[in-house]
Amino acid sequence: MMKLAVLLLLLLQAILPAAAQSAPPTILLIESYHAEFEWDASYRAALQAKLEPAYKLVSFEMDTKRLPPERHAAMADQAWALYLKLKPALVIVGDDAALSMLVTRLAATTTPVVYLGINNNPRNYFDPGKVRNITGVLERPLVKRNVAQLRKIMPKARRVLFLFDTSMTSTVILGEIFQGRTQQQFEGLTVDIKLIGDWRQWQDEVLAARSNGYDALFYGTYQAVRDGAKPPRTPISMLRWSSEHAQVPLFGLWDFFVGADLAAGGLVLDGREQGMEAAAIALRILGGAAPGSIYPVTAQRGRFVFSRTQLQRFGITLPPEIAAQSQLVD
Repeated sequence: MMKLAVLLLLLLQAILPAAAQSAPPTILLIESYHAEFEWDASYRAALQAKLEPAYKLVSFEMDTKRLPPERHAAMADQAWALYLKLKPALVIVGDDAALSMLVTRLAATTTPVVYLGINNNPRNYFDPGKVRNITGVLERPLVKRNVAQLRKIMPKARRVLFLFDTSMTSTVILGEIFQGRTQQQFEGLTVDIKLIGDWRQWQDEVLAARSNGYDALFYGTYQAVRDGAKPPRTPISMLRWSSEHAQVPLFGLWDFFVGADLAAGGLVLDGREQGMEAAAIALRILGGAAPGSIYPVTAQRGRFVFSRTQLQRFGITLPPEIAAQSQLVD
């Protein structure tokens, strides 16, 4: 009996280390936003498809779209505490808010870091010449290309308005794409850009768009718009209200904006492409490539997505060359 017990003990000692060694390495995903946000859900699904089950993907949501700015630093601290606990093989950072608040701490480690969804110039966050463990995927909303395509879709249009919230992403887009100027001329069109943080003011802009001389509205980021002292409105309810009350066609920059009761469409980006590109870079690094040897990539091919219902509502017929490339969602 004693011999059997000893044999079982020796067997367990042999098996347990092997089981521990077989556990997949951990990748920590730090999201600027939250799991229910369509952008995050899309890129996270792509990461899971490419990285699991060979790696264990653990997510942390900083929730900066919904939480007030004064709580963002505390969320960054929680993300860092989880990093210290997990000691991951690699970190993926989603969007500007998370990268800007964590880059100094991550750059001081040897852990490889892959970012995605970055609208700002990464050099504004760290010096690539000195920081060799960070690279990733840039996001560039297709603002100018959408304006160019609008000239084909609505040849008579002369003036358009881009509405954004006052989040970090919006501020970065204003600086990087619009060079900080709130009115510009693109493709013969006058383009106005407004950053709005209050829901009532947002409503006023939508309701007055036609009387203010606009031929079309473009939705940028809107999830951080607040209703007075209340938390941000449900994003989908904001889109639906704006679509219902807009007197001019409403277009969007991301795929989840488009629908029968949402935006008419546009040349849109989606989070899936960002996730696929970030996963490809992560796998190269985990396969032995040095992060500093991988130049950042820009995932911005875009695709045409339109709503039949909204096109019919405003009497818009897509030009043949655009219709041939378009996905219709209803």
